[in-house]
Amino acid sequence: YLRADSIYFGCTINRKREEQMKKKNKNIAGKIITVLQLIVSVICIVVAKNSGLFPRKYLTLFIVGLGVLFVLTHVFQYPKSKILRYVGMLTSLVIIIVLAGISVELMKADDFIKKVGGASYKTDNMIVVVKKEDTAKDIMDAQNYRFGYQTIVDVDNTEKMLKDIRSTVGRNIKTEEYSTLIDEANALLNGNIDAAVFNEGYLSIIDDSVEGFSDQVKILYQYGIKTKVENDTVADVNKPFNIYISGIDVSGPISTNSRSDVNLIMTVNPQNKKILLTTTPRDYYVTIPNVSGEKKDKLTHAGIYGVDASMDTLEQLYGININYYARINFTSLVKIVDALGGIDVNSDYEFKTTHGEYDIQKGMNHLDGEMALGFVRERYSFEDGDNQRGKNQEKVLTAIIQKACTPAILKNAGEVIAGVSDSVQTNMSSEEIAKFINAQIEEPSGWNIESQAVSGTGDTQTCFSSGNELLYIMLPDEASVENAALKIQKLLEK
Repeated sequence: YLRADSIYFGCTINRKREEQMKKKNKNIAGKIITVLQLIVSVICIVVAKNSGLFPRKYLTLFIVGLGVLFVLTHVFQYPKSKILRYVGMLTSLVIIIVLAGISVELMKADDFIKKVGGASYKTDNMIVVVKKEDTAKDIMDAQNYRFGYQTIVDVDNTEKMLKDIRSTVGRNIKTEEYSTLIDEANALLNGNIDAAVFNEGYLSIIDDSVEGFSDQVKILYQYGIKTKVENDTVADVNKPFNIYISGIDVSGPISTNSRSDVNLIMTVNPQNKKILLTTTPRDYYVTIPNVSGEKKDKLTHAGIYGVDASMDTLEQLYGININYYARINFTSLVKIVDALGGIDVNSDYEFKTTHGEYDIQKGMNHLDGEMALGFVRERYSFEDGDNQRGKNQEKVLTAIIQKACTPAILKNAGEVIAGVSDSVQTNMSSEEIAKFINAQIEEPSGWNIESQAVSGTGDTQTCFSSGNELLYIMLPDEASVENAALKIQKLLEK
């Protein structure tokens, strides 16, 4: 009897153990999911911390919140109620998906900041051009050609280019020296030389004096020369600072030197949330420090010598220090504007764009990407031609900055990042960018944005970069420059 009883008791215990094991096996999937949730939570926390974008107090709340969510979803796997267990598993899966998405977007943002930030060099794209109908396909086909070069500007880079050509073809080459770019360009078109060597940034200058030059030639060979850009005026991004924004339109790398069609100084005061945008006309007649000597040139031409030359020129003009620069390529304009949900631009004229044939009304217009591109490209509709086009480019770039300084940027941050990653370059380090964004997240109040523009009088003068050719320029209005400089200085001191 005792033996039978013990066997019965043992079987009962075994059945209970089996039932417990079955229950555990039933909940194992839910527990694995919550452990996966914990792993994804830790990854997301590490990514958020490493990005430097989150203020410490928000990061702490984020960690605490994820910890509480893990405890709740994990505890839900133990009750006998299947409904509670399923709710816990479903909640855990949703959290995993959300956290994975956040982690990916944070990694994209971090990669973007590292990619556009910390720029420390400029690129001079030296080229060899021949007539469009020339049969040469590469530089080796041109080894017996007579190469023309000029000696008025960019002499060092020209010498480096000639040295590279000799090294590439493996022999000395025949050369012809000219005193100006225009003389060299005309010599090529007239057949006095077979090829012309110069900085690609000068193409637009040549086009101003030799009509249709770019349409009559082709680039046979190019050689990029990188030069370090020094910056001795780094600022604390939590205190007032100046950043030079250059709007360019180049097809090559963003670091390539080129004319700067838009020249904005953005004075930022993070302490009182104020931004002052100061526009300087591209044709302003100024000296370029360490480049033109006492001779004057258009402000836009300073960009050919590098973004540092443009910064030095504006610093001299306004008597200020410019701490950072950002170069924005207009070729990605469509993506940027569309990612921002469009921009609002006030047009000085009513006209139809050549690109896209869009109707622009005088006054305020809401532009999508393609319309904005048509707006900044148009010049034939205006009596003032290129000058009005320059003003319109300034308006669009200003509108982009204004939209980017509002919460609208957060709606499509991923699209904005994808649109500008190859088209923006700044010498602000990735750490400084993250620090600035961190401060805006911590104090999310809106920015007060104000704009001003200096004026001048149109004239024709010779320019340092173009030799003896007369070009349209704008003589600065000293009073407007003085007033603009005063407003910049006041905002920096507040």
